[in-house]
Amino acid sequence: MHLPEKLRVGTVDIEPSLVLAPMAGVTDSSFRRLIKELGSVGLIVTEFISVEGLTRGNLRTHRMMRFLPEERPISIQIFGYDESRMADAAVIVEESGADMVDINCGCPAKKVVKGGGGSSLLRDLPQLEKILRTIRRAVSIPVTMKIRIGWDDATINAVEVGRLIEDCGGDMVAIHGRTRVQGYSGEANWEVIAAVKQALSIPVVGCGDVTTPLKAIERLSETSVDGVMIGRGAISNPWIFRQTSELMEGVKPYEPPLSEKHRVLHRYYDLLRDELPEKALSGKLKQMCGYFTHGLEGGSRLRERVFRAQTISEVFDHIDGYFSLNACMVDPAPENLQSSCITSP
Repeated sequence: MHLPEKLRVGTVDIEPSLVLAPMAGVTDSSFRRLIKELGSVGLIVTEFISVEGLTRGNLRTHRMMRFLPEERPISIQIFGYDESRMADAAVIVEESGADMVDINCGCPAKKVVKGGGGSSLLRDLPQLEKILRTIRRAVSIPVTMKIRIGWDDATINAVEVGRLIEDCGGDMVAIHGRTRVQGYSGEANWEVIAAVKQALSIPVVGCGDVTTPLKAIERLSETSVDGVMIGRGAISNPWIFRQTSELMEGVKPYEPPLSEKHRVLHRYYDLLRDELPEKALSGKLKQMCGYFTHGLEGGSRLRERVFRAQTISEVFDHIDGYFSLNACMVDPAPENLQSSCITSP
């Protein structure tokens, strides 16, 4: 069974070989620090950051780039089209002290694609090559890229793009197993990801539908990728990295009791207070509570009450009341913790 414990990207060691995916509106410093505290994530990636905002000195954009020492190793993801601005932004990333810079070549959002960035670059390989070569000349830190398998089913070109990244001096490629046209619908195609891994000598990290520790183990084993990137699965289950690492080691994975979920919601609030005003903080907390309570008895009623709450105090009245009332509940055994997938140490 192929279960890589670590990977090396340029001069940066990633151990374990598990990566927190960049997610707009989610992977801010508060969430990244929460994931790091819960353990066993090898690399975290920021939300995607506009090179236009960075290079024009936009304060809000520069705030998105801030990180704390405990978040290392960290990769800052940038998006854009113009190769000169992309290179200038990469220099700003390097000067910030980030461990690596990641180029977004996978975002399917219409606004990003309309500007020529994100997954639009999968249809413009000459421009993609300009961006890669210009950035590679501008910085000394590792340069990576996150892509999709293609624009649509008729133009799946991930192997070609992967080879281009390697030829231009890229240090790693992360691949989401869907096309741009798919967005987030349908299933991720890991066969294409496996083909890219076979074609390249630089590290290849797979992404898409890794929603449980068992699925992470299966993808590592079946495709021989160097690592897996986890996105949405980490929002509803921020312990997924720890659980996956434990499965890799043949140890029974940690099952967070309700009391731990309660504690983590309070901890997330504490981290948010360092970053956001109360109005924005409330929305983030409600979002996390929504993810946390899916599948729990009475969770839908709690979500309704939390989303209607007008103040942080009201939000926590509902949260604390729910967890206090259900303190003796036994969490349902999730599919990812089936004993059949656990091997002896």
